[in-house]
Amino acid sequence: MFPDDAACRSHLILGANSYGQLGLGHKEDVLVPQTLKDVSCKCQDIRSITGGGGHSAVITGAGELFVCGHNKEGQLGLNHTENVLCFTLCAALSGFCVQEVACGWDFTIILGGDGLVLSCGSNAFGQLGVPQISGPCLIPQKIESLKEKVVGIAAGLRHALAATESGLVFQWGTGMASRARRAHQGKSLPLFWTAKEPCEIKGLEDVKAKRVAAGSYHCVSLTETGKVFTWGRADYGQLGRHAVVPDGQETCTASEQSVKLFCNIPISLSCLNGASQIACGSEHNLAVVDKEAPFHFHAAAHLAVCNFCLPGLHCVHSGCCFSWGWNEHGMCGDGTEANIHVPKPVKAVGYAEQILIGCGAGHSLALCQNSTLDSGHQKS
Repeated sequence: MFPDDAACRSHLILGANSYGQLGLGHKEDVLVPQTLKDVSCKCQDIRSITGGGGHSAVITGAGELFVCGHNKEGQLGLNHTENVLCFTLCAALSGFCVQEVACGWDFTIILGGDGLVLSCGSNAFGQLGVPQISGPCLIPQKIESLKEKVVGIAAGLRHALAATESGLVFQWGTGMASRARRAHQGKSLPLFWTAKEPCEIKGLEDVKAKRVAAGSYHCVSLTETGKVFTWGRADYGQLGRHAVVPDGQETCTASEQSVKLFCNIPISLSCLNGASQIACGSEHNLAVVDKEAPFHFHAAAHLAVCNFCLPGLHCVHSGCCFSWGWNEHGMCGDGTEANIHVPKPVKAVGYAEQILIGCGAGHSLALCQNSTLDSGHQKS
């Protein structure tokens, strides 16, 4: 395991800070990593860190939620709409043990230890899952329609996901509905694309999901058997599969081209069987596949908002890191800037005895222990 000694930990932050989302007490961008020191939640007690469009959230070992940054829509849950420059305790959640937090563009989804889910911030696209709220929600509200115990949550640009203890996946928020309609003109869409409260995903009935992740306009689910499913926008390769031209045609119509760039139901990626972790950036993804898991490669190809959890959590595993999707800034780690349409191993990471992955909108993170280049998993 990674060292669990608080003295070994430091929390470094950098980047855009126009709303105070770095929690440093000012709004100047930070170009060189700085240590987060002056924070009431005590750095050594931080268990997870996540960020949204312009706000940030951390969970402590005691299950408290601290937030900072952009708050125009009340996404910090502090009962006001002023931006906050330092990490501040979300007092509305007093007595509520926070297990996970997901930050969207201008909203926040919160999962408690009892499996309850709350939300706050903008509800312009139904992304809070509470349709009776018409305007911004300044205090976290329970999503009443989620009747089952929830074990995982995710937030995209303007949509959200939840995985339940029984393995179901729910989606809500209409942020992707217009794209789905354009891609499937004249055809009815599954209800979850237009839902403003949690709606069960169709296409995952025969599997048991345990984790969910969301990009700006796409979704990913990981099952308890290590299968990875993707759905949504596909124009950067973020769904991890080559588009198939209808009926084997060499060319296709504009409407057929639109369908190729959007998938309205989940489809499994066989090349990632045995996965233990998933993470989404805006339009790219990472996954960790256990070393013992068999790899199934497509014959025609070489097969491969920020969330990061700290040592001691269930998401630390051994395995190989795979990447796919948007790669304009090199975030897929293959040394190029070409989009990757089918998951491929990140050779620079190789095999790691312990690995933890995370994504920002256009960057990737991997925390590794004893990483070694494993040529057996870098086949063409």
